[in-house]
Amino acid sequence: MVFENSTLETMLVSQDILQDVMNKNGLVLGGAWDYERMTFDFKYEIPEGVYYLRVPGYAVEGDVGAKNAIIQLMDPYMGKHYYPTGIEYGSDEHFPERIVDHAVKKIRAVAQDLQALTS
Repeated sequence: MVFENSTLETMLVSQDILQDVMNKNGLVLGGAWDYERMTFDFKYEIPEGVYYLRVPGYAVEGDVGAKNAIIQLMDPYMGKHYYPTGIEYGSDEHFPERIVDHAVKKIRAVAQDLQALTS
């Protein structure tokens, strides 16, 4: 599930501000980073399974490893974790309404915080 038109996809943010805002909103830097890309995750563990809200971004300037990058954010998306194969993001996945609603609120909060700090 992709959350399109969240306004995050229009934002260029310095890595240090991005890290602070994501941490404030409970998203952690995922293991999926390299010198050009970052992914922030929010994990949902509910009776129906384990789900992840992910906010990806890539460096348009600087270096993620050196912590001096300017990050272009991308559309957030949600996936369901299946043991042992990993996370599936397919359009045929079912996402409980309560976590989708929560994810939308989380995305809006992140966008508002970033706009306040970058405008």
